[in-house]
Amino acid sequence: MEKLLITDDSEEIRTQLKWGLGKDYSVFLAKNGTEAIALFKKNSLRVATLDLGLPPHESGTEEGFRCLQEMLQYNPQAKVIVITGNDQRDVALKAIELGAYDFFQKPIKLDEIRVIIQRAFHLSALEEQNRLLHNALEQQNAQVGGMIGQCPEMQEVFSTMRKVASSDATVLIQGESGTGKELVARGIHALSLRKNGPFVPINCGAIPETLLESELFGYEKGAFTGAHAQVQGKVEYAQNGTLFLDEIGELPPPLQVKMLRFLQDKTIQRVGGREDVVVNTRILAATNKDLLKETNEGRFREDLYYRLGVVLIKVPPLKERKGDIAVLANYFIKRYCDLYNKKIRGFNSMALDRMDAYEWPGNIRELENKVQRAIVLSEGPLVALHDLGFSPKPSEQPAVNSIPEGMTMKEARHRMEREMIMRAMDRHKGNIAHAALELGISRPTLYDIMKKLGMYYADQQE
Repeated sequence: MEKLLITDDSEEIRTQLKWGLGKDYSVFLAKNGTEAIALFKKNSLRVATLDLGLPPHESGTEEGFRCLQEMLQYNPQAKVIVITGNDQRDVALKAIELGAYDFFQKPIKLDEIRVIIQRAFHLSALEEQNRLLHNALEQQNAQVGGMIGQCPEMQEVFSTMRKVASSDATVLIQGESGTGKELVARGIHALSLRKNGPFVPINCGAIPETLLESELFGYEKGAFTGAHAQVQGKVEYAQNGTLFLDEIGELPPPLQVKMLRFLQDKTIQRVGGREDVVVNTRILAATNKDLLKETNEGRFREDLYYRLGVVLIKVPPLKERKGDIAVLANYFIKRYCDLYNKKIRGFNSMALDRMDAYEWPGNIRELENKVQRAIVLSEGPLVALHDLGFSPKPSEQPAVNSIPEGMTMKEARHRMEREMIMRAMDRHKGNIAHAALELGISRPTLYDIMKKLGMYYADQQE
């Protein structure tokens, strides 16, 4: 049986709630903040109701807010439902901003508060399942360089990575910009026998052609003006490790010849040098181009293409990984909430729907950027559409005020209710508790109206 903490200085209210909820929950009762905190910590409670007017300040809220903050500091995932008076709208808003799950205004109506408590337990269970899934994913994907993916396409990528890691075969990784090609290369390196050696990345398209040869192969003293000493290139830096050639399709033709020779003989010559230098380096390459097409059109050497592509790994774009979008987005939420010390539970339903429908031209890099932006800008417990930088679609905009001819009274009333609710939700960035306060109705009543109108937000997915 789930455990529930009820904190109230009124013995009558404590008795009422224990009588009304005792059949469904194992109820713990506290009459002050000290008892509440002790019971909360001792019994590892996840859900609690909390009257803000507690002794020694029954007429104020100081002790109640202190108790709320200590509970959430001990367990940030706890669902605390604060109890307020009818004239304490500002107090209720402050409690929500401090992290309370919900509020309930006196006098207490047992049927309504029972619904709120049920939802709190349900959401807590879902969040726990999500945490367990996330931990399982992290453990599962630790074998593939920390990459996350559940869709069949990514599982095939992971399988190929594991297979090629044990060999020294060259690998060509193909995929759009932002799909995580370097992560694939790092994952292969981490699984290989070279994992204790260096992993050296170089972007062949980011370095001027005149400098790229010396960056890759090094140079001898006196090879050109300013060459005052012998310098090793990236190929030698990766000795006994892995050299990752990003955007290999940008490699100029003269350097394609030199790279082909290295792949064949495992030897290089530094710029200005005449001696062959033997190097034990594995090559992994990546491109966002169709190298076979580049080869057929004479812009890339065919023999180099086949040397590089002993094994070919194609990384799917994010738009083809529909099952992974929510998983990746929640992973980034956790990362940036930890980084920026924010307490955000997830996304509201409109944000989730838009992310799932969006094409993601910038792939995972764009998703990470949008989630990071949302964590910085979001002021509520859930990331909303505008936090991600998306504008509402016409179908998501509030209805216009005009009433079409022939509309019935019932249809007009529903249209007006929908418009008022959507405007309130937009003003309060998807926060249902704040919207209910503005509309002058209880949160359960707002839930019921929204359900009747077919309006679903993240809170209703609990």
